[in-house]
Amino acid sequence: MSGVMNRVFSRVRNLDAYPKINEDFYSRTLSGGVITLASSIAMLLLVISELAMYLQTVTETKLVVDTSRGEKLKINFDISFPAVSCTLLSLDAIDISGEQHLDIKHAIIKKRLDANGNLIQLRIDRIGVPKIGKPIQKHGGEIEHNETYCGSCYGAELSSTECCNSCDAVREAYRRRGWGLMNPDSIDQCKREGFVQRIKAEEGEGCNLSGSLQVNKVAGNFHFVKSFHLANIHVTHDVKAFEDDSYNISHKINKLSFGDHYPGIINPLDGVEWFQHTPNGMYQYFIKVVPTVYTPLRGSVIRSNQFSVTEHYKGPEVRKNSLPGVFFFYDLSGIKVNFTETHTSFLHFLTNICAIVGGIFTVAGIFDSFIYHGHKALKKKRDLGKLG
Repeated sequence: MSGVMNRVFSRVRNLDAYPKINEDFYSRTLSGGVITLASSIAMLLLVISELAMYLQTVTETKLVVDTSRGEKLKINFDISFPAVSCTLLSLDAIDISGEQHLDIKHAIIKKRLDANGNLIQLRIDRIGVPKIGKPIQKHGGEIEHNETYCGSCYGAELSSTECCNSCDAVREAYRRRGWGLMNPDSIDQCKREGFVQRIKAEEGEGCNLSGSLQVNKVAGNFHFVKSFHLANIHVTHDVKAFEDDSYNISHKINKLSFGDHYPGIINPLDGVEWFQHTPNGMYQYFIKVVPTVYTPLRGSVIRSNQFSVTEHYKGPEVRKNSLPGVFFFYDLSGIKVNFTETHTSFLHFLTNICAIVGGIFTVAGIFDSFIYHGHKALKKKRDLGKLG
């Protein structure tokens, strides 16, 4: 039995591709030491580089057709207007489906700014509450004890039962009718709320608006205009009310994005600032929104958007029936961008390490052999006196 095992071991031993050399036959040289040191350093550097690449996350990009339907588009903004007070600044949104939101107040924060752009007062915009005097009922008399208040809409009501219990409610009713509210002091609700006094108190101030909008995922626009004269012409505004007004639409976009933040996103309008030289102009931004999905290695998928933009300014001499203000017209791209974070597999990393070690070892061996045998041949010729 042992004889059979010995024969098997002998045959396996004959397959050895790495025959060993007795140490007595080793010949160590200076050139071999230098090559070994240099190849070891090169091997170490390449292994460290490969390890860094293995630990690094790579983002792959893929373009596909956007087949999503019925989704909402989130618009985040933070914009400063140094020459328009918060009371007179309005945000509206309209899309091609016909849906419109006028003088948006929900989820909007207005900050009063002084002439130097410093914060004066932080105010979350909401419907005003009467504070001065007794409210006047719709029928004309003052409200009595335990009587339900129903304020007049001053001819703008859509039904006989409609009530306007605040200045904002009256202004909204006027907007629906397409009328301009030219004399707020004649409106009981506005007079009691001190609407005109508030406008005068904020004269010379600026305003910062920040917040977010949820709109239909279709083409549309949102714009910042002077809310005092809102009415219903094309973009639901009374253009004639501005004929004798001086409206400064200078602005700075601190932040504008369509959707949530994801790594590497670039919003081209962040930090953009523009100052008008002539009043009553119309500044337009035309935006192409590209749906984007970011899939990280860890964590949940981020569904957002990136965009490109072009700008255009209309002066009062060419604006004609257009309303002065800052307008953002957006349209959706039919192509969606998918970003996916990937990682080099361990087997690929191991293969590269073996290639580095084996390759450098082999090349260094060839180079050492060339130097050793070349030096040996030159020495032999010198000993035979064949070198002059």
